[in-house]
Amino acid sequence: MRTAISSLHLLEPRTLRQALRLLRDEEGLVPVAGCTDIYVSLNFGTLPSRRFLDLWSLDDLRGIRVRGDLVSIGALTTYTALRRSAVIARRLPMLAAAAAEVGGRQVQNRGTIGGNIGNASPAGDVLPVLAAADAVVVLKSLDTERRVPLTQYFTGYRQSVRRRDELIAAVEIPRVEGTQWFRKVGTRAAQAISKVVMAGVRGKRPRIAFGSVAPTVVRAYKTEEVLASTGCLADARELLRTEIAPIDDLRSTADYRRQVAGNLLARFWTDTAPRHAQSG
Repeated sequence: MRTAISSLHLLEPRTLRQALRLLRDEEGLVPVAGCTDIYVSLNFGTLPSRRFLDLWSLDDLRGIRVRGDLVSIGALTTYTALRRSAVIARRLPMLAAAAAEVGGRQVQNRGTIGGNIGNASPAGDVLPVLAAADAVVVLKSLDTERRVPLTQYFTGYRQSVRRRDELIAAVEIPRVEGTQWFRKVGTRAAQAISKVVMAGVRGKRPRIAFGSVAPTVVRAYKTEEVLASTGCLADARELLRTEIAPIDDLRSTADYRRQVAGNLLARFWTDTAPRHAQSG
């Protein structure tokens, strides 16, 4: 009897180098690890790919490391690992907060930070955090390694600059100075795709990023500039409307998302006012 997975092919490399060689030499391979998104597409019959490269056993792509002012997070690091990490709690509390709201415990145990980036969904909960933290994506092929700022990584809805022979190896995040802030608005706090998600840092210059309000994660540079120069929240809210491009879909309406985005911006600015500031 044929099933939904009868025609799927899964390659299981034993080393990172073998995985990179397969990506280079084999056509149409899709890298997978936790498979929390792949299984959804498979269940709904919307999965176009039939050939997959299983990375789950490659420990070289796991782990959280500190090198001076830089935190390096391996692509296969799970949300559970992010939640439990003392380094993340101390250096990137907004990332720990985002990881805690990605699905339920089962998804957090399997889902990975590399998968959230690789999926390239504008609703990815950790993506605004990484954008606001000036994160850099490390892309590795068999012969080369390159680094791309997360704000330049996505080129469109579920599209990126990653070449077919490359893997997301890690995410590198410099020290974040200032008060960090994260909020997700959805039907439920977790186990629901976000209607709007925002991350912000209030330091010498504000850093603000939104998800679910455009085809890709949005770093609101113009809004940041207004807050940095005048501190006028009303002007910042008005300018934010021009920096995001929400749509109507099954989860919400564009008008609702614009209103919520403005409300989140105001809440961020109030919550992180100097009297509440904490070291980032």
